[in-house]
Amino acid sequence: MKIIQCHNYYQIPGGEDSVVEDERALLMSNGHEVAQFTRHNDDVEGLGAVRLAAGTVWSRAAAKALEARVRAERADVVHFHNTMPLISPSAYYAARRAGAAVVQTLHNYRLLCPKGTFFRDGKVCEACLGKAVAWPAVRHGCYRDSRAASAVLTVMGVTHRTIRTYHREVDAFIAASEFTRGKMLAGGLPKSRLHVKPNFVMDDPGVGVGSGGYALYLGRLSPEKGLETLVAAWDRMGAKVPLKIVGSGPMGPQAEALASRHPHVECLGWMGQPGLGEVISQAALLVLPSLNYEGFPKVIVEAYASGLPILASRMGSMGDAVVEGTTGSLFTPGDADDLAAAALSLFQDRGLLDAMRHHARAAYETHYTAQANYAMLMDIYEQALQYRRAS
Repeated sequence: MKIIQCHNYYQIPGGEDSVVEDERALLMSNGHEVAQFTRHNDDVEGLGAVRLAAGTVWSRAAAKALEARVRAERADVVHFHNTMPLISPSAYYAARRAGAAVVQTLHNYRLLCPKGTFFRDGKVCEACLGKAVAWPAVRHGCYRDSRAASAVLTVMGVTHRTIRTYHREVDAFIAASEFTRGKMLAGGLPKSRLHVKPNFVMDDPGVGVGSGGYALYLGRLSPEKGLETLVAAWDRMGAKVPLKIVGSGPMGPQAEALASRHPHVECLGWMGQPGLGEVISQAALLVLPSLNYEGFPKVIVEAYASGLPILASRMGSMGDAVVEGTTGSLFTPGDADDLAAAALSLFQDRGLLDAMRHHARAAYETHYTAQANYAMLMDIYEQALQYRRAS
């Protein structure tokens, strides 16, 4: 099978970029031809505001270039990840005109929420869900704190809902969790073409040792990730549960201040391999205190691959992935007392933590290996091709 991956890379690399590269390696390792049609947000500089806005809604240049690429490659499937702002949904039309099936991975909630996160003013917000026009997002300047930028994304959404782009031009959608699929169904996407395929790790790190005796936070240091809850919980616990914080972001100073108050808390900044793998292997517990729905954090799969239990907010896709009392535990989002109590309870019951390590690894082996993911991806591609031929 010949596949073209279509992706607009972000200026700050994130989880979506990582998934694109993982899937490319997965497909190639299984004998498929994989080409890439990419743009990068660095290229936004130099474009005027009007030109950028128009291209976000409908990019003729990207559509023309992709159509030629699909014909030249004779691609069977064009798999889209991020189309904003330099590719746009016009590329769906181009791919189908050239004869390919169109698959779109839903990494976030952008089709239903201009900001893409269902998160505003420190809490979940679904004010735009189900609305024909996302006026609340424009009024609040949800995207990049800009009413103008939010208006552009709102126009994009209205335009493509009106001409039924997502219903007519996309042969299969991929959601990373049942929770995300449910939200997309609520937003009107076609049920028969909404598939669930979680994220995965390309290389099995092997079972970790878990002997470090610390909890681990791994991710962006920002409000929607629940950093305030994390800081408050560890201030309450004193030295009872050691913590390592790995990541960077706007709340870095608050994390550093927590470490300065408590010698058992350590801020390691952002880490790459192999150091990060060693930190995960030694950890006793991963903490995910997010206040937003998330898509499906790849760190969940990385933790399970290492046999690392997870203590997460009872929120969104994390509630799908963490099985209470089996692969980890859940606490009330934003409740520092509940987080502290749950962390203390787990650290005081090492037998339970050991059992959770076994179940976490079993969850990885059952659901999140590269080969399990490959089987799911191939099934989705085949269904997309069947729908393309039938339509």
